[in-house]
Amino acid sequence: MVSIHENDPGAAPLEEETERESVEAAAKLSSKLIYEVIRRDGEEELARTKRSLFWSGTAAGIMISFSVLGEAILRTYLPDAPWSFLIENFGYSLGFLLVIMGRMQLFTENTITTVLPLMVKPSAHNFACVARLWVIVLGANVIGAFCIATLYAYTPAIPDNLAPALLSLSEHAIHMPAGESFFRAIPAGILVAAIVWMLPQADESGFFIILTFTWLIAAGDFTHIVAGSVEMAYLAVQGLLGPTEAIFGFFIPVLAGNIVGGTAVFALIAWGQVKDDVLMDRQ
Repeated sequence: MVSIHENDPGAAPLEEETERESVEAAAKLSSKLIYEVIRRDGEEELARTKRSLFWSGTAAGIMISFSVLGEAILRTYLPDAPWSFLIENFGYSLGFLLVIMGRMQLFTENTITTVLPLMVKPSAHNFACVARLWVIVLGANVIGAFCIATLYAYTPAIPDNLAPALLSLSEHAIHMPAGESFFRAIPAGILVAAIVWMLPQADESGFFIILTFTWLIAAGDFTHIVAGSVEMAYLAVQGLLGPTEAIFGFFIPVLAGNIVGGTAVFALIAWGQVKDDVLMDRQ
């Protein structure tokens, strides 16, 4: 039998080209390419208007409440068993799935996304742009958290039987000692930054990456500034938490811990492994 390639000289190069494209599509992204994707995303975020950042951040603050609500629902209906804790923490992933897959502005994502462009060009202007975005997004996240917490506390938006679990979860998160809250926030910052780093090559598995690692945040009893702000707000709007304890006992320690984890630990490590290649290309 005569091979088709014997009669078609162009078939072999075409097959080689198809094979090359298949290998490239199947190959994992290098650290440098992952960095480049995140850097470009960061530059796009830094270029957004204040209004756009504010509304996106407010939406994220509202949607992240479904992490707390999801946990409360599962805690309410699961039986009192040793394994129930691990199952109920899957509820914590719901808000993160909504926010991250919905491309809303979550402060902890920006501890790496907007920092990588700054590391390439560390100038006063770029630092000011990052600081501007952080302030707007964090403030908007907190405003959204207080809006939804007020809805949960003072309207029939959620069934009465969920209130005890919601209250219990909030008290546990907020009344942790400040030093412990800070150190528990570091792994949470690292894990959220790791999610951002993994998503560019995740494709269809992005859902499961977010689900798995945000579940780990809850199961490990780590603290997250935005999801925790919903719990803080839920207590504060009902007069169960004073401003001093809220700010100095929870908000500042957890914020600092998330920044240390996301920026000082993960972003610096990520930058370290691509720095030489990136700077070489820019010469």
